[in-house]
Amino acid sequence: MRHDTETFREFLARLRDQGELIDLHQPIDIRHIATLVDQSDKALFFHNVIGYDVPVVSGIIRSQKRAIMSLGCTAYPEIEMKLRAAIDRPVNPNIVNTSPTQEVVMEGDAVDLYKLPIPMSSIYDGGPMITAGVVIARDPEFGLNAGIYRFIVKEKNLTGIDIVTPNNMRLFAQRAYEAGRPCPISISIGTHPYEIMGSGFRAPLGVDEMAISGGLRGGPVDLAPCRTIDVPYIADAEIVLEAEILPHGWVYPEGRFGEFTRLMGGLHWNPIVRIKSVSMRKDAVYYALHMPWENTWLAAPTRYAAIRQALKTAGVQVKDINVTLGGCAFWHAVISIKKQPGEGKNALLAALSVMDLKHVVVVDDDIDVFNPMDVEWAIATRVQGDKDIMIVTGARGKPLDPSLPPTPPGVVPTTAKVGIDATISEGIPKERYERIAYAYADTAKIGDYVSGKADEPGASATDEDVAALAEKIAQMIGEAPRYYTDIAEAFSDYNFAIVARALGHLHATERLWQDAKGAMCLRGSAFAAKPPGR
Repeated sequence: MRHDTETFREFLARLRDQGELIDLHQPIDIRHIATLVDQSDKALFFHNVIGYDVPVVSGIIRSQKRAIMSLGCTAYPEIEMKLRAAIDRPVNPNIVNTSPTQEVVMEGDAVDLYKLPIPMSSIYDGGPMITAGVVIARDPEFGLNAGIYRFIVKEKNLTGIDIVTPNNMRLFAQRAYEAGRPCPISISIGTHPYEIMGSGFRAPLGVDEMAISGGLRGGPVDLAPCRTIDVPYIADAEIVLEAEILPHGWVYPEGRFGEFTRLMGGLHWNPIVRIKSVSMRKDAVYYALHMPWENTWLAAPTRYAAIRQALKTAGVQVKDINVTLGGCAFWHAVISIKKQPGEGKNALLAALSVMDLKHVVVVDDDIDVFNPMDVEWAIATRVQGDKDIMIVTGARGKPLDPSLPPTPPGVVPTTAKVGIDATISEGIPKERYERIAYAYADTAKIGDYVSGKADEPGASATDEDVAALAEKIAQMIGEAPRYYTDIAEAFSDYNFAIVARALGHLHATERLWQDAKGAMCLRGSAFAAKPPGR
């Protein structure tokens, strides 16, 4: 199957064919869906949800494997590469007149969100939440914007919308509020992950995220016009809500909700949304995005792409980036660079400007950014706190950060951002960072010895032989300084005890000569050549 033309339903079929989706046909209470998905390592399709005519699917991108599958990739890093190519080569959407989503329509007083199987999730949630809606909004000046936002169901035709975080959607709603007009939005539920990832990328104002989705697909996303508002929706969607954000401001309580932070979010003040129309396919499937991991696996690559672009703009050569799961794929990044003087700090400044990144560690290219012990070791051995830790106060924050103090309704908090330059400082001798490497690691293999390999004992020697060997060693190190292991290897036909004795004999001779002449030189662990004129 060509993934660039794959539909939402074809993606579900592919998951099913590859054993990544389980069909449950028995009656199941909607209140049990969230915990069942949490317990499953596969996506779940609930065909018979008690009290509803519409089935529910959830968990479709809840693992790294399914996230990789969803974008037609074979490895997780390919997703970032594919997204980067889509950002560089977007494909504008195609406008169609209608779509199967218009097969069943509820408008005006007939709108009833309670007919949709919108699950509750966490035990402290403030109500059922629409979690997978791709929202398209229109601004008179900036045009279209797409993103994914959650909607708490308040009444049969009223929801909240969570836009406390500074982004383009919040800007559109704020501009409409200040102008005293509603902000029209379409909410497309049940769309392919191509559209989910594209809309999840925070593109600059004036850039259509659906064109980025088209770049991911390698072909245009079909959009169709709404019936009641001047905004398009995704034509392949299962269910579409046509709505308006009312111009009342950030005055309605919304939440709580189990967030991407793996914590319960607090009660937020947000605008309210009036649903003007609900349209769907006759056999529509409701997609419930399960928090936090379905959000995480497709959100992380958008961060990778944005960080890499910022560092490229700053002229920093990047080796690897790890947007860590411990940082919820939003707040932490570890970046390895091929460093030029001063670039550790430049890399921090560039990376900390990206999205909502809060803590960034920059390391040299010999550090594995995916190995927490390696990163911690770099911090322990390469950082001086007064010079290498950068704190930026008063930066744009994310209201979902539980460490921030509460702010008044509609006010965006500020945060402190921290950068750690764990690269080797300029002026530090490189030999301070020579890693331990064990002698004979390339030839002496434990498996061979467990299987019975035995080494040859080597030749024995008299005291005269030891003295003669010492002279050979003296001649060898007279040409150039040698490390102890070099000497041991050069004379490996003797057993090591004899070589050690010869070196000891040489050392004693040199020490006596040094005491007499004051000119003997041993450089570190390397034996140095004899002084001239001895």
